[in-house]
Amino acid sequence: MRGTQIVYGLHAVRALLMRHPDRVLQVRIAERRDDPRARALEALARQHDRPVQRVDAETLRRMVGDVAHQGVAAEIAALTPWSEDDLLAALEHATAPLLLALDGVQDPHNLGACLRTADACGVLAVIAPRDRAAQLTPAARKVAAGAAETTPFVSCTNLVRTLRLLKQAGLWIFGADAEGAKRPHEVDLTGGAVLVLGAEGSGLRHLTRQHCDFTVRLPQLGSVESLNVSVAAGMLLYEATRQRAETSVTG
Repeated sequence: MRGTQIVYGLHAVRALLMRHPDRVLQVRIAERRDDPRARALEALARQHDRPVQRVDAETLRRMVGDVAHQGVAAEIAALTPWSEDDLLAALEHATAPLLLALDGVQDPHNLGACLRTADACGVLAVIAPRDRAAQLTPAARKVAAGAAETTPFVSCTNLVRTLRLLKQAGLWIFGADAEGAKRPHEVDLTGGAVLVLGAEGSGLRHLTRQHCDFTVRLPQLGSVESLNVSVAAGMLLYEATRQRAETSVTG
């Protein structure tokens, strides 16, 4: 039986009501919010016959904690994370799948931002190790603005082992590295591909880098040492999207 989770923030709750209303168990809105966006959200919930309750600030705080919840929260039926077996089964039915793997990214806001971009770029799944890495917390879900409910998340025991399995399944592994041999537009991202990014500052772990078929570097003209991981992921994912769009037009 699936558990329940709390999602908060206007965009995240609205996205769930639009895409998966059956998973929304209850919506709670701050009684003091009487602006057009809050009223529209309440109307959307009632349109889908979802229970809506107006509550005081203390009730919301107890529900989500001391976070910027924008006066909106929802209890939802949890989307079960994929296992490695689920991922490999999905690959059997996918054409030129694009995956994103995060190696030791610990900030849930970065995970949420990566999920949001992954959703926009048609990524099949986002992969992260179970230990010493961000998981799908309410904070990550809020930043993802609904993408955490549409893009499968794979929490794996050992990222290197998962990368080996993906290579055996025929995918190419591309690691983002400041010392990478090539720039993103110089590699072919149109086939089955896994883009792997490490934590901001420390980058990819040595063993992870060893399992990459290619390493790519993002050109930087400024003085900062590294890009935010969610920004770097967005740049790489959109380069893959660009290449794939051009291939579909010329093909």
